[in-house]
Amino acid sequence: MADKQQVRADIREFLTTRRARITPEQAGLRVYGTSRRVAGLRREEVATLAGISAEYYIRLERGNVSGASESVLDGIAHALQLTDDERAHLYDLVQAASNTRPPARRRPPQARVRPTVQRIMDSMVLTPALIVDSRLDILAANELGRALYAPIFDDPVKPPNHARFLFLDRHAGDFWRDWAQAADDAVALLRGSAGRDPYDEHLSNLIGQLSTRSDDFRVRWAAHNVRAHLTGAKRIHHPVVGDLELPFESMPLPSDPGQSLVMYSAEPDSASHAALQLLASWATQPSDA
Repeated sequence: MADKQQVRADIREFLTTRRARITPEQAGLRVYGTSRRVAGLRREEVATLAGISAEYYIRLERGNVSGASESVLDGIAHALQLTDDERAHLYDLVQAASNTRPPARRRPPQARVRPTVQRIMDSMVLTPALIVDSRLDILAANELGRALYAPIFDDPVKPPNHARFLFLDRHAGDFWRDWAQAADDAVALLRGSAGRDPYDEHLSNLIGQLSTRSDDFRVRWAAHNVRAHLTGAKRIHHPVVGDLELPFESMPLPSDPGQSLVMYSAEPDSASHAALQLLASWATQPSDA
C-alpha cells in the first residue's frame, strides 16, 4: 500500500510542478485583474483547457486516476504542454497507480551483458563505449570507455554508477566541466526510470541513499523533471589528458530491456580528438606504468 501511495504522491507532485510552470499567457488564457495567488495555472484553468470538469481534474491531481481514459490524459498533457518524455512519464505513473494489485517490491536479477555486445564494444578502438542500465549503473565498457570514466570506475562499490559518482564523490565537480547540467540530466533520467518501474528495489535504494546524503540531489528530485537524454555532448576534464568535449549517442538494446549502448566520439582534427587518441594510448599501457 505504501508503494501505491507513493505513486499517487508522485502523480500529484508531477502535475502540480507542471501546472506551476505554465502561465495563463503561455496557455492562451485571458487574465483579468492582478490578484492571482499562483504564478502558474489554477486547477480550474487546467480543467478548462483539458476539456474536463474542475472536480474531475482535482481528483486526478490528487492521484485518484483509476479509470482515467487516454483521451483525458491526452487533454491534460496538452493543457500542461508536456513534452513527449513527460507525457510518457505521466502514462507510466497512471498505469502504476491503476494496477489493482501492485507487485511486491522486487530486487531485479543480476544484470548480464551479452558476449556479442561486449565484442562489438571491444572492436571500437577509438570509440569509448559503455552499457548503462535504467539506474545509471555502468554494466560493461570497452577499454577506452573504462579509461574515459576511470574516476567513476575507481568507486569500490560495484557496479559503478553515474548518479552516485555525481552526487557523492568529491571528484565529480572536477571531472564534469558542466556538473550542474550533468546532474540535471542524471536525475531526469532516474525520474523516468522510477515512473516506469516504481517497484525496483535497487532503484529505490539508490534514490534513498542519494536523497539522504545529497542536498543537490534532493532538490533536483523534488522538481520532477523528466527527460530521456539520448544524444548530446559531454564536457569532461580527464585527470590524464585534460579537457574533452565528446558528442554521444545512446541507443536502447531491444533484446536487453533496460540496457543502453552509449558511444562517444570527437570531432575530427579537434583538440578532443587528439586527447582521445592520447587516452587510447594511455589505456593500453601496463597498469603499473
